[in-house]
Amino acid sequence: MAMGAADVVPGVSGGTIAFITGIYDRLLAAIGSCTPNKLLWLLRGRVRETWRSIDGNFLVALLAGVATSIATLANLISYLLAEHPELIWSFFFGLILVSVWLVGREIHRWSIGVILMLFTGAAFAYVITVAVPLQWPVNPLMIFLAGAIAICAMILPGISGSFILLLLGLYTTVLGAIKSFDVALLTIFICGCLVGILSFSRLLSWLLQHARNATLALLTGLMIGSLNKVWPWKQTLTWRENSQGAMEPMQQTNLLPGSYESLTGAPSHWLGGLALMLAAVVVVLGLEWIGQRMRRD
Repeated sequence: MAMGAADVVPGVSGGTIAFITGIYDRLLAAIGSCTPNKLLWLLRGRVRETWRSIDGNFLVALLAGVATSIATLANLISYLLAEHPELIWSFFFGLILVSVWLVGREIHRWSIGVILMLFTGAAFAYVITVAVPLQWPVNPLMIFLAGAIAICAMILPGISGSFILLLLGLYTTVLGAIKSFDVALLTIFICGCLVGILSFSRLLSWLLQHARNATLALLTGLMIGSLNKVWPWKQTLTWRENSQGAMEPMQQTNLLPGSYESLTGAPSHWLGGLALMLAAVVVVLGLEWIGQRMRRD
């Protein structure tokens, strides 16, 4: 459920949650094992063998939690981001900041190549966070492609699938479809997600097996670069009208709490923000402890 809640928020990745809870490698392996060959096994009646080979119990439990979280928390998170943005973003900033340390400590051997991967990941994520959003047309092909691209980001720590949708100008469209349960649009989007995740998870799993330190450095860099997006205190420079006719921020700049108050005239709630950053650290360390218990069991 924590992965689902994270994926609803632009700038926060469900992949980060999977990593800090210790299920990331297992998740990639399970998804990567869902090959066309397994479909042939099912058609030949090898149901139990297929279920075991794809780690079916794990996938069903995880997907059920993610789906439940997205369905139940989409409205709540949208409300909190609209009414209490500084506090909510503070929590997510703390979550990603401590996750940088947790993932980075898994790098056991540093080299020039590994350091380059760290900086490459950070630069790439930062560029994405400052990119000007596009406005893809809302049609079946674009929704399918958006699903395929966004799901790849969702399983990467540090890059949010929701933020990719925001960059494509389709975040409000997809979130609106979830809220209204638009079956046709969601079906197309989910099909795109399936194609994207089945292809990308196998590549990422291979990289973690054969170049683990460099891949972890890249993932750590992605999270470092994404901190720019989730900084709580921002001033909106330009606005744009989304596909549903509502105004949303287009370009923003980060501010210190004091500057935020003087430039926007709004309270920064910096004490509450700091408290929620610390709370996020406690939550993440708690999730890591649970993950360690799960791995031991």
